Amino acid sequence: MALTSKSDLVRLQKTLKTDEAIAKKFGVTRQAIHQLRAKYEIPSRRALNPARDRKVIAMYKGDTTGIDIAKKFGLSVSQTYRILSSKKK
Repeated sequence: MALTSKSDLVRLQKTLKTDEAIAKKFGVTRQAIHQLRAKYEIPSRRALNPARDRKVIAMYKGDTTGIDIAKKFGLSVSQTYRILSSKKK
């Protein structure tokens, strides 16, 4: 299943962000892209989430609104508040 090369997949991951968006571009399933990433040993973008989440929390503690944080990180407002509420526990 050589849809694309490793370097092209890394580039697509940076521009399209999700396996689902990449899959749509090629007309395949999200799982197919996941398997290709695994084959090429390319980590998921989710590996970056803990660092992002720490920044979200720090900004919120610094009196930045959830809406402004969501815009800065390209998140939905509800996702921003899920991050904030999950870290309170």
